[in-house]
Amino acid sequence: MSDTTHDGAITMSPPPSSDAGLSPAELAAKHGLTVSGARPGLAEYVRQLWGRRHFILAFSQAKLTAQYSQAKLGQLWQVVTPLLNALVYFLIFGLIIGANRGMGTEIYVPFLVTGIFVFTFTQTSVMSGVRSISGNLGLVRALHFPRASLPISFSLQQLQQLLFSMVVLIAIVMAFGSYPSLSWLLVIPALALQFVFNTGLAMIMARLGAKTPDLAQLMPFIMRTWLYASGVMFSIPLMLKDKPAWIADLLLYNPAAVYMDLIRFALIDGYGSEYLPQHVWATALAWAIIFGVGGFVYFWKAEERYGRG
Repeated sequence: MSDTTHDGAITMSPPPSSDAGLSPAELAAKHGLTVSGARPGLAEYVRQLWGRRHFILAFSQAKLTAQYSQAKLGQLWQVVTPLLNALVYFLIFGLIIGANRGMGTEIYVPFLVTGIFVFTFTQTSVMSGVRSISGNLGLVRALHFPRASLPISFSLQQLQQLLFSMVVLIAIVMAFGSYPSLSWLLVIPALALQFVFNTGLAMIMARLGAKTPDLAQLMPFIMRTWLYASGVMFSIPLMLKDKPAWIADLLLYNPAAVYMDLIRFALIDGYGSEYLPQHVWATALAWAIIFGVGGFVYFWKAEERYGRG
């Protein structure tokens, strides 16, 4: 096609484009373009995570090594910190307040130390999860990888720290008269279920913390309340035997108490099934599935928004 201008010159008009009238989405589809950083499907996301499994393990080990690198005692603080907490709680709750009612020292001390170690596993997983995205924005913005790798890595780091501390826990349990038996094998499925629960909760908190960084300042108060409500320092059935039954049930079936009591039941000879709620293993499995699967899906739904804004 040609046109004549006012001065007599002839100009050629380009032929009409086949892209004329197409929307941006239609243009992208036509030319095979995709959105940068778009969220993959759930199955594809799981496949990508599996492909990054070596990174997840290496990242968790590096964080664990660096955690106490500036301290003279180094990795020993992984054990010393919960032991000091247990000592403080024993002095206050065991000796002064008498929270060990109904339990002799040979049961109460392992009961308390086990509770501190196991609850610390959940507490540190949650606190690490809150900061896993907001505290690693440089990494998130510089590299393309499934963002769930970060909260999973931090939860795996806390599991490794707990396993390191279990050596001391087992020594304390044996020092107070509980020796290895077949019931100790129950620790393995109990910790596995707790790890799944912790990871799911960490992913929920990671998404919330990425949107609201100030949540990290609020979480210590929430975790402290959860600690006191979970029977870390006292037996819930014994302490609340004069209270309405629904109060004890509410506290007994909270996930932190469930996982603590399963491990106490496995390790401590004098801690029998009478201290456990009914269907405790089914409850532990339900908490792991609800938070593990639900937390993963909840985190995945915001995948494309992490590190932006």
